[in-house]
Amino acid sequence: MFGVLILRTLIVYVALLMVVRLTGKREMGHVSPFDFVVAILIAEVAVIPIADPGSSIWHGIAPLATIVLAELALSWLTLKSQRVRNVVTGRPSIVIRDGRLVEEELRSVRFCIDDLLESLRSKDVADITDVEVAILEPNGSLSVIRKSQCRPLTPADLGMATGYEGLPLPLIKDGVVNDEALAAAGLDREWLVGELRRRGIGQPRDVFFAQLDTAGELFVQLKQQAWR
Repeated sequence: MFGVLILRTLIVYVALLMVVRLTGKREMGHVSPFDFVVAILIAEVAVIPIADPGSSIWHGIAPLATIVLAELALSWLTLKSQRVRNVVTGRPSIVIRDGRLVEEELRSVRFCIDDLLESLRSKDVADITDVEVAILEPNGSLSVIRKSQCRPLTPADLGMATGYEGLPLPLIKDGVVNDEALAAAGLDREWLVGELRRRGIGQPRDVFFAQLDTAGELFVQLKQQAWR
């Protein structure tokens, strides 16, 4: 009986992983009220075949499949129709315009001034008058666009040219070599081992993390036990 319960749990676990992959990354990050409801429903349905070993495993899998199909269909509709998108995910609300609170919009979305000020502080904005536009997104996050004279100075403002930075490539993570990153940089393990030996490091397994930036500089951090 215990083995059957473990097997049923693993089956539901794999099914849930497939559901999350199919419904897309937005379930994990920018969660709208609709996505939140779907997530709760999925969790409730997934419990059925685990909590009730006497029921068929399909009593849990079939509802999960139904939810996935409904979610995919509704996602397609929201891509095709702005009206459906507004109903399902909501619409952005402008709560600050030209440094002034939009009172009717704040009341409409039931967003109090204290919450707004807290959100502004999290964006490093202390003064409402510094804000050109603040938009409350459908997922509850606040997007803030400062007035041009209140934005941080950038090299472009000074007419300074800057080089391309890009993303550093992680070559070693916890002693494991990332061959895909090496290939992307046009390098191989022989080059990597040579660079490590030049730094007095015998094997990649002694390295906790190593990365190559876009300027060609290699950063290496050893595992703690490698120093012992």
